[in-house]
Amino acid sequence: MTFERISVDPAHMGGLPCIRGMRVTVSAVVGQLATGRSAEDVLADYPYLEYADVLASLEYATAAY
Repeated sequence: MTFERISVDPAHMGGLPCIRGMRVTVSAVVGQLATGRSAEDVLADYPYLEYADVLASLEYATAAY
């Protein structure tokens, strides 16, 4: 399965899945959602992310499980 918005590079952020090569990990986004924060809250914390990035993080986490 290919995830267009998720990148995994062993030389970047210790190989953790990141959003579009940025220093924002999938686990950071999913972790915030898991604590009850909304997608809008996450986007306010990371204004350079897009709503599609939040969805891609959830899709990636679901596929990785």
